[in-house]
Amino acid sequence: MSALLEFAPLLAFIVAYWLGGIYVATGTLMAAMAALLLADLLLTRPVPRMHLLSALLVWVLGAATLILRDVRFIQWKPTIFMWALALGFLGSAFIGAQPLAQRLLQPALGEQTVPRAIWLRLNTSWILFYAAAGAANLYVAWHFSEAFWVKFKVIGLTIATLVFALAQALWLGRRADVAPPEPTQ
Repeated sequence: MSALLEFAPLLAFIVAYWLGGIYVATGTLMAAMAALLLADLLLTRPVPRMHLLSALLVWVLGAATLILRDVRFIQWKPTIFMWALALGFLGSAFIGAQPLAQRLLQPALGEQTVPRAIWLRLNTSWILFYAAAGAANLYVAWHFSEAFWVKFKVIGLTIATLVFALAQALWLGRRADVAPPEPTQ
């Protein structure tokens, strides 16, 4: 259910774009992010930080887009968000006991363990991915039509992220070792 909620604002954005254009889509996205945070608050508590950061960016840049009637502000949102994630992954390699990749993915491994060097390599791959994806968003926004950018943002970046995450999960799974069982007394 949580995964479906995360994609709801993107779906609302693209449907609103098809029906009413970029400014209607921007307003719809702003409302959809508010609804996502409300759903998070009611269903998961606390609100995930990534959702909160994304919502704040959508509201600030979306308001600038609507007030100034300049689509460039909303086009910057994916880049700023992805670069913020890249910086978060980078900082986590030096701050705290575990890199962000490990904090996010370790629970999915269960009893399996992975050496710190592998976690740092995985963390670095996410830094590079988010930096490149943010740059790609800007390139598409500046060099292609608005309609192409919308498709790239909603479909292209989403698929790229899912494929990258799947590849990382498979890569990580091949490097995980099953922890030895605890001795019983």
